[in-house]
Amino acid sequence: MSDTDPAVSRFVVIGDSFPEGVGDPEPRCPNGVRGWADRMAEVLARRSVETGAAPTRYANLAIRGKLLGPVIDDQLAPAAAMGPDLIGMCAGANDLLRPSVDIDAIIARYDDALGALVDTGARVFTFTAFDTGGRPLFAAMRGRFAIYNELLREVVERRGVELVDFWRMREFSDRRMWEFDRMHLSSAGHHQMAIRVLESLGIDHDLVPVEFGPPETMTAAQRRKDNRQWAAQAAAPWIGRRLRGRSRGDNMAPKYPDLTELAPATP
Repeated sequence: MSDTDPAVSRFVVIGDSFPEGVGDPEPRCPNGVRGWADRMAEVLARRSVETGAAPTRYANLAIRGKLLGPVIDDQLAPAAAMGPDLIGMCAGANDLLRPSVDIDAIIARYDDALGALVDTGARVFTFTAFDTGGRPLFAAMRGRFAIYNELLREVVERRGVELVDFWRMREFSDRRMWEFDRMHLSSAGHHQMAIRVLESLGIDHDLVPVEFGPPETMTAAQRRKDNRQWAAQAAAPWIGRRLRGRSRGDNMAPKYPDLTELAPATP
């Protein structure tokens, strides 16, 4: 680990299922998931030990299924009150997946939220949405995701926020980076995302990139069977929740609502 960058003493993330860590199951973690942010916090914790800095404390207020409005209303003020020196925010994808959406209104709220985080004096980072091209159910929404990303890039440039450009990360085109539901990163995907975030922020680490080997091959019959299983077990329940105005995050609490010291990552 390099000691050329200042150590992080208070790291906070807010948002939806992506920063919460859905898709990376770990029974020992609150809410039963780990995720890229936890993995990153563990790296920061080890770095603080190795450099003799104050211990890194970490809070994760993100909750799966949340729209941008509730993320801002419920998570922004508590996160800012913790006095973070590094804070990540990722929300808005659930809004974009709604049947109709006002992208300009979403970006306006995101702009205000990022501005409030910047005003805390913390180093702030956020993410573009992933490229949905070639994905059943979501491919038709590719255009709105692209527009959202372009408008978000304008905001982060003006606000001085750091951007983790998920849209341009081609390694996540491999389906093994994703859970069976095709909406959340797998454990391997969250591990790779932790690497990508650390690299985007210029923070040294020794995490090893994911190596899958040759891509999977499926016959047409296997692909049809896989798509049928996905439609019945993942897509249909997701659509049903949307039609009922329900979310998997209803009545859930944040996994780390207070600043917590995680065990440092093992080299």
